[in-house]
Amino acid sequence: MERRTFLRGAVVGTSAAAFGGTLMRGAAYAAPAQPGPGPYGALGAADANGIMLPAGFTSRVIARSGLTVAGTSYTWHDAPDGGACFADGTGWIYVSNSEINPSGGASAVRLNSSGTVTAAYRILSGTRQNCAGGKTPWNTWLSCEEVSLGFVYETDPWGINAAVQRPALGRFKHEAAAADPVRQAIYLTEDETNGCFYRFLPTTWGNLASGTLQVMVAGSGTSGSFSWQNVPDPDGSPTATRSQVSGAKHFNGGEGCHYAADTVWFTTKGDNRVWQLNLASSTYELAYDDSLVVGGSAPLTGVDNVTGSSFGDLYVAEDGGNMEICLITPDDVVAPFLRINGQSSSEITGPAFSPAGDRLYFSSQRGTTGSSSGGITYEVTGPFRI
Repeated sequence: MERRTFLRGAVVGTSAAAFGGTLMRGAAYAAPAQPGPGPYGALGAADANGIMLPAGFTSRVIARSGLTVAGTSYTWHDAPDGGACFADGTGWIYVSNSEINPSGGASAVRLNSSGTVTAAYRILSGTRQNCAGGKTPWNTWLSCEEVSLGFVYETDPWGINAAVQRPALGRFKHEAAAADPVRQAIYLTEDETNGCFYRFLPTTWGNLASGTLQVMVAGSGTSGSFSWQNVPDPDGSPTATRSQVSGAKHFNGGEGCHYAADTVWFTTKGDNRVWQLNLASSTYELAYDDSLVVGGSAPLTGVDNVTGSSFGDLYVAEDGGNMEICLITPDDVVAPFLRINGQSSSEITGPAFSPAGDRLYFSSQRGTTGSSSGGITYEVTGPFRI
């Protein structure tokens, strides 16, 4: 299904106990709508894993930091973060970053057609604070270092080919990446309070060894037109990439990034916003801004990683907040999809759907302990809109 772009405006009609709100054009001063559940209904009581889900959905634990993954001899990494799924015959692979420094890296867990774990293994080692990243159309995982002058590493989800450092994508505090096969571009977020939004144009699509790094140039507002300008020195030294181009638009803490249907969405944690770039028209706007909520508390706080379903729903994970994954529908409804109880010192990371779209994987980075060694990786199964 082709995703409709979000209407510009604010969340309307939510309350502290609400399970939904509506995005409406110019709605900052509109009469509040009645709060209600999202497309899957209200969240039920917490299950045995402490997860509140809508009716018909169930959760299970896939892996825990510091423990061997069931059915394998592999010890799951600490602080699981960004992730993605890759088709593997009739099964699939879920990859997950490790946001620790030093050591970082990424691991993978392989599942068969029935969802049974058959293997787990390391795909990247010896890097620093690997936070988010992105999946490429040629089935590699871009693992991003969230450190000053950090690199992007291209990794093999099957663990056969060695990971490759990709300095042409720039050296800065990388967060997430999203591939656009139409424009043959990789979009990149930067986790700085005055970070920028970038795109990388490979010399040859499918080969990230060389190409051009560009930065988004736009005015200071929350909507308008934008353009791209080359970053003179992608290595970020001696001048940071975000400071090299006059007119570059700065964002308050870039986080997750997702591309679909001529649109790229990304989140900024400093102001709790979801931004939308309409690539066909070269315009940008807000898809979500909790500061414009009318009638109560916002249903989505602490925006972080983001992914999309085949139906066109966006799923946004919270760093803190109520420990929820919230969805934003093509009809502009914002509502919690799940909530994790008893883990208020953690954050939700790495949401990604199985190739069939009927299983959602994600992690609680610090679990019940509040420590990087307490991470838990989950799977949710149920009647997702496909």
